[in-house]
Amino acid sequence: MISEKYIKQIEDILNNEKIIKYDLLQISFNIACLKFEISNNKKYIVKFFIERNNKFNAIKSETNNLTYLNKKFKFFPKVVKSNDNFLIMEYLENDNDKPDSTNIDFLESIVKIHSVSNRQYGFGFNTQIGAIKQINNFENNWVYFYSNYRLNDILEIANKRINLGKVINKKILLILNNMKNLIPSNPKPLLLHGDLWEGNILFKKNKFVGFIDPGSFFGHSEMEVAYLRWFNPPFVDINFLDKYNDKILLDKDYLNYEPIYQLYYALCNVALWDSSYIKEVKKILDKIKL
Repeated sequence: MISEKYIKQIEDILNNEKIIKYDLLQISFNIACLKFEISNNKKYIVKFFIERNNKFNAIKSETNNLTYLNKKFKFFPKVVKSNDNFLIMEYLENDNDKPDSTNIDFLESIVKIHSVSNRQYGFGFNTQIGAIKQINNFENNWVYFYSNYRLNDILEIANKRINLGKVINKKILLILNNMKNLIPSNPKPLLLHGDLWEGNILFKKNKFVGFIDPGSFFGHSEMEVAYLRWFNPPFVDINFLDKYNDKILLDKDYLNYEPIYQLYYALCNVALWDSSYIKEVKKILDKIKL
């Protein structure tokens, strides 16, 4: 149950519009997410801090990220109101009916995101995946960016949460030391959603609606493809890779280094959730040949 003080604060932000009903969708990482309705029958989503426990402001970061993305693509929710503690955005109508094969509108929307390019890897501000801050300092070298701001960072964070053990740490350190021989050094810096798993992709009656919860940066678009294929939702079927490749050409060695990108996301899940994902980390490491 959410305290009425939060409801009053939301109404104040909305210039005293009255909330006639609301549903608590989740509380995770000290951030609550509500769907609510006001008197004109309009529905919104609000995210707000239950407790602030670190210097990184995930609410402000997501506000900036959505504002940037919604200017380019209407399949991201529009920010309605925000401050340092609250983010109110439009509600994208959706349900649990998701297609069981590659959805063309979904695929083309990913391609549209991945068609926005930049001169460097990084982003104008730090973003997040779940509750994990992603450092987005601009860099000219993808190997350096991925090694330092993604894999090495998440290795440290995951080890603080759960000791991964000597065998896993040794293998990942070997990967980090050999990264220049394992992934492309200078792929074109393309815009990524940043946290493109099934829960952040919305459908209604099997039709694509939009994306939520971005953690954007300019990087190697194949990192996002690898993430989708690791989670393997039903709408990313056996034909997905070929259909994506028809739009944005994949590197001929992509399948060889796909697990290196998947490793980052598996470690994120260890850090965010629990040790059950260590099995996934081990499976991915077994696929990586040094």
